[in-house]
Amino acid sequence: MFRIPEGKSLKARRTGDASNGSGIFLTFDDGPDPIWTPRVLEALRLADATATFFVIAPLAVRFPRLISELRSAGHAIGLHCARHVRHTDMTRQEVEADVGSSLRNLERLGITPRLWRPPWGILAPWTAAVAEDFGLTLVPWTADTHDWRGDNAQTMLEVISPTLGPDAIVLMHDGLGPGARRVGCEETVRLAGPLVERARSLGCEPAAMNADTVTALPAPKAAS
Repeated sequence: MFRIPEGKSLKARRTGDASNGSGIFLTFDDGPDPIWTPRVLEALRLADATATFFVIAPLAVRFPRLISELRSAGHAIGLHCARHVRHTDMTRQEVEADVGSSLRNLERLGITPRLWRPPWGILAPWTAAVAEDFGLTLVPWTADTHDWRGDNAQTMLEVISPTLGPDAIVLMHDGLGPGARRVGCEETVRLAGPLVERARSLGCEPAAMNADTVTALPAPKAAS
């Protein structure tokens, strides 16, 4: 997974209204999913919060209506991948082809991502160079819900609460990616509202990320 160097944090201007506090960034990987993404969107709507979705390009092409709904609701869209494979199990050329095809497909949907979270958050020694070549900013996380395991919402909230605070980046999933031990994302849907409440109790307003306003992003470390 990504590792944040000691003493460093993501500093970004919020795209939502965070005038009364610092921003916190809710992020979702592995969508869009025709069942679970709409339910996550509804939970965020009820909480009056925005988030960032790192999408799998072939799914975005398959479900363009969901991409339109994400954009209409004010959420940010970043790139996850075309093939959900660890970069350490691929060649640089294969990853470059994956990114290139993904960006072309997303561009056809009117999206030009500037944020990139690779599969599993695992980097090869050359991943950062690929990101730079494509004009992408690598996005790590600082709080992992491990929702793919199927933990209940209350347990996930309790586990990540000590890591919440200004500029925290929370990892969740609105789809069932490889390795998921659950049959649905119901507990992630249930987590969204209480997580937003907890963030606001800490003075943090959930907001979508914007690569154009990132002022200091720690360099994630490649897998050794």
